[in-house]
Amino acid sequence: MGPESSPVKKARLLVADDEPDLLALMKGALEQEGYEVRIAMDGEQALAAIRAEVPDIAVVDLWMPLKDGFSVCRELKADPGFQHLPIIILSAAGREVENRIEGLESGADDFLTKPFNLGELLARIRMILRRTRQGLDANPLTRLPGNVMIENRIAEAVASARPFAVLYLDLNDFKAYNDHYGYDAGDRVIRATAKLLVEVVREAGTGTDFLGHIGGDDFIIVTHPDSMEALCRRVVEGFDRLSPSFYPEEDRARGGILANDRQGRLIEHPLLSIAIGVCHNRQRRLVSYGQVSQICAELKEFAKQQDGPGSRFVIDRRGDK
Repeated sequence: MGPESSPVKKARLLVADDEPDLLALMKGALEQEGYEVRIAMDGEQALAAIRAEVPDIAVVDLWMPLKDGFSVCRELKADPGFQHLPIIILSAAGREVENRIEGLESGADDFLTKPFNLGELLARIRMILRRTRQGLDANPLTRLPGNVMIENRIAEAVASARPFAVLYLDLNDFKAYNDHYGYDAGDRVIRATAKLLVEVVREAGTGTDFLGHIGGDDFIIVTHPDSMEALCRRVVEGFDRLSPSFYPEEDRARGGILANDRQGRLIEHPLLSIAIGVCHNRQRRLVSYGQVSQICAELKEFAKQQDGPGSRFVIDRRGDK
């Protein structure tokens, strides 16, 4: 059977195994099916390759040098940038039940015992990719969880009634930037913003925070109220340091760009900045995803309307009426 339709055909895979012959066999079979395949021969190489370019799915051997498959899986699932990455663990027979249980508890999505049939591996990969695209709706540009997962995560937080906060992040003047410099430049800004957010959440978050990409220049972070202000400060400071690098020297020196609006008027647009609206359930009861979305959007718009250059955040200080 030849390659599947283009969405699956274009999928990127990372395959890690310390057996060169098996690794070459898997790589050849997967490439014949139309997948783009990168390989690694130990756990450290696998993590480095995944962090350099996020694949659609990772297939990792359990017993590898430097870091085993369980360790690789745990590190990725604890990282907000890779929590959504589907992982298949491969293991030699012997302690199949124990290995499967530990692998699933480490966050693996599937488990195959060696020796396995390549057709079964291909079938598992196709199944996980279909399930991921239907359920996760990952953003193709940043590979961060999309709208379906965002809504599910916020709905879970609301239903749990535990303390939580939602940060709604949006870039100011992004449309003018995108129109002026083109879509490729705009995509570079979005990817750089996603990278910054991953780093901030990783370094200043709670360890269980969620980061999602709504689409365009809009992002969501779900965290604990104790961390919301620190995250906001780190994001706005980091973005304001990063923003000048998006511009050529002339526009950077000017402090922005000159561009025509829809009426043909020449308008000055400042350097890109970020606006953050934050709602939380520390002072008021949040009862639905829709309510959270509305409050976050209102606060984000208020942050966007603040005078002066640079990024801003607004945290809801209101209580229940």
